[in-house]
Amino acid sequence: MSGATPVEAWFGDGFARLHPSLQSLHREGGRLEGRVSFRVGRGLAGTIGRRVLRRLGIDPASPEQRLVVDIRHVDGVLRWARRFGDGQEAVSWFRPVGRWPDGHWEERAGPLKLRLMVDTDGGGWRWRQIGCRLWRLPLPAWLAPAVDAGKRIEDGHYRFDVAIRLPLLGEILAWGGHLRMAC
Repeated sequence: MSGATPVEAWFGDGFARLHPSLQSLHREGGRLEGRVSFRVGRGLAGTIGRRVLRRLGIDPASPEQRLVVDIRHVDGVLRWARRFGDGQEAVSWFRPVGRWPDGHWEERAGPLKLRLMVDTDGGGWRWRQIGCRLWRLPLPAWLAPAVDAGKRIEDGHYRFDVAIRLPLLGEILAWGGHLRMAC
């Protein structure tokens, strides 16, 4: 696919399985805005979840925040820059490996690198984690954080959800909401 974005090239013919609004977003890039709701776990998991929120500049006592996501294609990778409320920008870089449906993406955010396969259903996209590295060291499943995330178009809005779990502790943090394309 000459001139294709990383997402178009990775999906190939499977790109048509995505909702037209997701196709447009991943063809042209864009900016999403809206309010998201947060949920933290209980006990030690909740303590860790609140610490993560503070690190993102989010007051854990506030269950909702404004979210702005800037999505761009840069040198063959996908760049997602997220800003919750007035907090700092959190950037993830997604590098495609192979091709859909057997290939995967590598998400890098700071010292953490996740290997993620993609499942499509009803025009949406769900990440399925297949590996995790911290500072280049592979983490075994019994030690690694597990991320469950997906996106779809619902009632004309971009609907997403993310949950992070730690072995033995359970869910530490989850967030999600409906976003709209910003001008």
